[in-house]
Amino acid sequence: MPTTQAVRWLGPLAVLIVGNFMAVLDVTIVNVAVPSIQKDFGGALKDVLWIATAYTLMLGVVVPLSSWLSDKLGLRTTYAASLALFAATSGLCGIAWDLNTLIAFRVLQAIPGGIMPVVTMTLVYRIVPREKIGAAMGLFGLGVIFAPAVGPVLGGYLVEYFNWRLVFFVNLPVGVLGAIATVFVIPKIAPAAPRRFDVLGFLTVALGLAAILLACEEGQDWGWTGYRVLMLLTFGVLSLALFVVVELHVAQPLLNLRVLANRSFTTAQVILAVIMINLLGLSFYLPVFLQQGQGKEAFDAGLLLLPQAIAMGLVAPISGRLYDRIGPRPLATVGLLVAGYGTYLLCNITPDMTRENLIFWSCVRGLGLGLSMMPVITAGLSAVSPDQTNNASAINNVIRQVAGALGLAGLNALASQLQAQLMVDRAPLMPRDVLRAPPTSPEGFAQAYGMYRYLSTSVLATSYSNLFLLIALATGACTLLALTLRRQSAGQPTAPARTAEQPERALAAVAH
Repeated sequence: MPTTQAVRWLGPLAVLIVGNFMAVLDVTIVNVAVPSIQKDFGGALKDVLWIATAYTLMLGVVVPLSSWLSDKLGLRTTYAASLALFAATSGLCGIAWDLNTLIAFRVLQAIPGGIMPVVTMTLVYRIVPREKIGAAMGLFGLGVIFAPAVGPVLGGYLVEYFNWRLVFFVNLPVGVLGAIATVFVIPKIAPAAPRRFDVLGFLTVALGLAAILLACEEGQDWGWTGYRVLMLLTFGVLSLALFVVVELHVAQPLLNLRVLANRSFTTAQVILAVIMINLLGLSFYLPVFLQQGQGKEAFDAGLLLLPQAIAMGLVAPISGRLYDRIGPRPLATVGLLVAGYGTYLLCNITPDMTRENLIFWSCVRGLGLGLSMMPVITAGLSAVSPDQTNNASAINNVIRQVAGALGLAGLNALASQLQAQLMVDRAPLMPRDVLRAPPTSPEGFAQAYGMYRYLSTSVLATSYSNLFLLIALATGACTLLALTLRRQSAGQPTAPARTAEQPERALAAVAH
């Protein structure tokens, strides 16, 4: 492998940014199309939500495969193949004929979509000089941070002026051209020594995550104390516990969990999980509320969220340059405080809120997320030794995707419960004497519908406000963890990875 100083990294980095941008964009670009998909295919909102949650969950399940595939096929080959497969499966989503097939195709699409972010992150650390990693990750962060925010804008435009199917077809040319560019621009890196595929580890983590997500999704309908939900949660927790045991004892684990024995890396992953819940949670609920709570068109809803995307995109490269100078601690601490405050401002969401207020609140949040996210990721990956970067990158992406999937599922369950309770509490308080015509007459029906519409939108706003408050508190609390982050200088040795002869110490570190 050539030395990092000999590699011209800006060109390859641009190709990696495009591919990663496309993969991350697809997590949120579909959100703004949910009402249109629901209109075409039918089904309740919680059923259509599986388009997003099934995709995000599958990302988390597939990510552990990335490290093994990269070692077997090589980083460049794996990345090029992922881009091509992502384009092909996006085309399948675009021709889906009902909700079930769309969800099935989204699961297939998530396979290359989950592999790409891990491979791109590893390639960045292999081709960029160590002393330039902060600036490189700042640029790379445009895909991680900017894509989720710009997704509703692009998706809204395609849905309103064309068709929601273009949300998927737009990936075809980008994926094909990106795969071709990869072959000519990305330097070839020899595959690592082949290792056996950890079948038991993959099955335990896949089944465990699937069971927990299904319990979160169906808990409202099945009852949180019902035997089906409790059995799913129990099975999921036991499966994940077995996964940890398996990974700590097999000779060639699917994910080397001993990387989590590095306290700096683990702290960064906890913060990252909260950031992803904030990023993906509000990226879903804000477009839905603007369309269902304020009656805006898809493109208009996307445009209202564009300023926060611009704020994130402007701050991300700046935070990368500042990282090389001052380290992650001040950037992450200030960024999380600002993001938490911006999320708290969004608790004022109402059907009557002005466009100016929404733009200001979301921009404050966007500035904080843009300032904090990439320093947190960079600090975590820089804390491990270079030979552990691939494993650390895989774990980093597992946590990002799983936190997003389970966070969105948990928030949706909480939102459904809040809305049901608020509707029961507020419905008797609605004045009946405002009906100036018999309810059976057209005038009376219109007045009654207006009352119901007002009640439902106010309930929707209050439930989302409560969710945003919870997310704001969690984001603000992470500033305490951010104070412990440290910068790993280019010449400073990284913490040694745990060896197979230290299972007890590694297990204790993971448990804490």
